[in-house]
Amino acid sequence: MPVSPRSLLWQRIDTDGIEHVLFDDRSGLYARGTMVAAAPVPYTCDYELLADPKWSSVRLTVTAEGAGWLRSVKLERPDGRWHVTAGEQGNLDAALVAAGHPRAGLPGSEDPGRLLGALDVDLGYCPLANTLPIRRLGLLSAPPGTAHTITAAWVLVPELVVVPARQTYTLVAPGSVRYASGDFTADLTVDDEGFVASYPGLATRITG
Repeated sequence: MPVSPRSLLWQRIDTDGIEHVLFDDRSGLYARGTMVAAAPVPYTCDYELLADPKWSSVRLTVTAEGAGWLRSVKLERPDGRWHVTAGEQGNLDAALVAAGHPRAGLPGSEDPGRLLGALDVDLGYCPLANTLPIRRLGLLSAPPGTAHTITAAWVLVPELVVVPARQTYTLVAPGSVRYASGDFTADLTVDDEGFVASYPGLATRITG
């Protein structure tokens, strides 16, 4: 396993939790991260993410685990189309229902063809994922008001269900990028490399 030269750490503010990621961004991105959170059920989520030098997502492998259950999913785009493989053990539905949340679908995607055209993956509750489109779309050097709407392969956590999501990124001002998807909007504070420093309602960076 390669040694990564950089790391970032975020504290969740919507629930008790934390994310630590080790990464190398000298030619695209290779990242290995761990998220731990108390909600919607207590879980640990480990992921490995690869993006090419143009910051388009190439591969994402995710494993989420809690008491009595484990789920995994792998997304790869070797030929311009997403290939999704998934596995599961145990009963996440029982944990979600006991915590007062809706049941989860099966991990993965019933129709990977719905992800056609997506160049980005968006891992739920993961601030690092926002850096990929911010860098790929050139928002760090764009004039304020520049906006791009994309389709992302959105991986719900901890269910690991994969769905297409329309998302709009708008440069509000240097260091401020507005993320919008459906009825949800958040103004992200980012550093000069596009890494999230503050994600209102979700997380704040505490190192790096």
